[in-house]
Amino acid sequence: MKATGIVRRIDDLGRVVIPKEIRRTMRIREGEPLEIFVDREGEVILKKYSPIGELSEFAQEYADALAEETNHGVFILDRDVIIAVSGVPRKTFLEKQISSDAEKVMEDRRASIINDKGVDSFCQGIGEIEDYSFNSSVMAPIIVEGDPIGVVVMSAKEEGQEMGELEMKLANTAASFLAKQMEQ
Repeated sequence: MKATGIVRRIDDLGRVVIPKEIRRTMRIREGEPLEIFVDREGEVILKKYSPIGELSEFAQEYADALAEETNHGVFILDRDVIIAVSGVPRKTFLEKQISSDAEKVMEDRRASIINDKGVDSFCQGIGEIEDYSFNSSVMAPIIVEGDPIGVVVMSAKEEGQEMGELEMKLANTAASFLAKQMEQ
């Protein structure tokens, strides 16, 4: 575990303030849920809670089915990283940070089609990946009880292929289905 050199006291209500620098680095926003763990040595561990992460196996199966039927790359994102990948090599994309485009789709709570952008239209920090420069993607937010918790992304794998209304409806259907699974 990495030491930060920052010490905080517990107040009379049992609260501890997480320093702004750590919240910014970890992309923890106000009101966001955290999981609390205690390891065998007695250390308290705070981890960002990903509600859709609980469905990662199920999300992977859905992504596999959608990619197989559409021949597109399919990605399911939580608020921070890609949690399910199909139609393209998993190792290349899994657990990569999401981009500002994906964050914007969540903020706007509306699906969108992004054309002519390349791989960084939904994944930041990946750099150039040979054979994986997507020129068209569709993104649909996963909204549970009014809160966006993730995004379903479908990306055209073939040169010149563009996403349209059908792909938009498929992505929206996937997002809606995953949201309903979270509500159960």
